[in-house]
Amino acid sequence: MASQFQHDKLEAMFEAFDADRDGYLQESDFEALSARWGRLPGVEPGTELRARVDAVCRGWWRTLLAAADTNRDNTVDMSELLSVVDQLPTMRKEVAATADTIFDAVDTDKDGRISPTEHQRLVETWHGQPRETRDIFPLLDHDGDGYLTRAEFAALWIQFWISDDAAEPGNLMCGRLPGLPSPSGSPAPPQA
Repeated sequence: MASQFQHDKLEAMFEAFDADRDGYLQESDFEALSARWGRLPGVEPGTELRARVDAVCRGWWRTLLAAADTNRDNTVDMSELLSVVDQLPTMRKEVAATADTIFDAVDTDKDGRISPTEHQRLVETWHGQPRETRDIFPLLDHDGDGYLTRAEFAALWIQFWISDDAAEPGNLMCGRLPGLPSPSGSPAPPQA
């Protein structure tokens, strides 16, 4: 059963995925997500990375549909999404497998690490709109070197999807989620 924190986190992610804002997740929402990722440098149509990103987005949809579409109408509403929250901790391998592709899509200068600017691009791509992230990156950058390595990114990505602990920094991986507490304990301000 989803905790209030998980409910609030998934509700915010549902909103980010629901491209047409109709209150249902459908295949077209994940196609729109893939298209947003395709606007990043290096993820243009026809590239190997674009094919990988598209496969991840379509994989998320297929997995979600199979696990959550209880009434078999080829859509997933918020209550159906919440019904699978208990399965997330058992999907660690599947979640980790998507981290490398997302890392490669965000690492636009291909230096093998994510900078604050690249992280900003991740958050804005995820939500499809500008988001403020200057105060978030230092919370993600545990060693304070100014970058996220592939291993750091993967650990944070797994926390983002699986964690039920609001204090874990990975919950900020895709930006502050409105109304949710930050690792410091204060609620996140509303995003513009």
